[in-house]
Amino acid sequence: MVAPTGNQDQITGTRYAGARPLLLARWLWFVASLVFIMVVVGGITRLTESGLSITEWKPVTGALPPLTEAQWQAQFDAYKQIPEYTQVNGPAGMVLADYKFIFFWEWFHRLLGRIIGMAFALPLAWFWIRGQIPQGYKLRLVALLALGGLQGAFGWFMVRSGLSGQMTDVSHFWLSIHLLTALFTLSALVWTALDLKRLGTLGSARPARLTGVAVLAGSILFIQLLLGAWVAGLNAGLASDSWPLMQGRLVPDYDGSHGFFYAATHDPFLIHFLHRWWAWVAVAALIYMARKVKPFERRASIAIHSAFGIQILLGIATVLSGVALWLGVAHQAVGALLVAATAWGAHVLGRRR
Repeated sequence: MVAPTGNQDQITGTRYAGARPLLLARWLWFVASLVFIMVVVGGITRLTESGLSITEWKPVTGALPPLTEAQWQAQFDAYKQIPEYTQVNGPAGMVLADYKFIFFWEWFHRLLGRIIGMAFALPLAWFWIRGQIPQGYKLRLVALLALGGLQGAFGWFMVRSGLSGQMTDVSHFWLSIHLLTALFTLSALVWTALDLKRLGTLGSARPARLTGVAVLAGSILFIQLLLGAWVAGLNAGLASDSWPLMQGRLVPDYDGSHGFFYAATHDPFLIHFLHRWWAWVAVAALIYMARKVKPFERRASIAIHSAFGIQILLGIATVLSGVALWLGVAHQAVGALLVAATAWGAHVLGRRR
């Protein structure tokens, strides 16, 4: 393999002839930034109870919002048929102007999904046709595209879960699947971009591998993110506005009549309790990982420490504020940054030196 000369982005040699790994890395960073924005908007959509405002999934025609008063009224009339309106917002006196507000956030969230799909699929096709994808990366990029499509499907299944029966909200299980798939996609984009960046910079670099430390820290963080998604889905953040105690005690009262496992997956008080204290297990794991990362990439170690430190403070502030909108959104945003920083650190540990 010949080291790159002149244009670093043009790798020479038979295996990577014509490949543009640095260009692809920049493209994936851009897509990752869009996914981050998507997660933030998703947090706003959830906290403003906007997720059920659009009762149909129209992949093409749904890209346009209602343009006339008659169209707005038709959308509002459809919303009036679901339990969230008949049991919650209708009795509270919701009018069309109120509906337009929640409609905007759900529509914008879906629009971002469409934009991300195009921002990934169209350049991927271009790079593929021009032969600019390095050997061994085509399947991974197609898998990322499929993951994005799956994310859209999960989003619709989530919305559909709250449109029928007596549900006045989406299933917290589907919400967790939807959110965690987005965060996994974000981490996969970061990881692949870092692989391509090393390939373009060094001229020859094998993809990083997962290490035991990364798997341990990632698994513990996954549990924390899952609990956080359930907290959001069950509005469990409102179970307490004090910290560190809940209801004046360390362990709150919760309904354990169906057993601990059922309560740990359904009871807002217990899930809130588990989320706030499992966070410290996640902190310990991330500190351990960051210390392993530091000798190789100090910036990644700092990013991990900074992200979980800010995240802990935002989590406490969100509880004490009674889940103020801006704090709840910031908490989800920094959670996404923590995932990206953890993926960076895991990649550093998995590089073959």
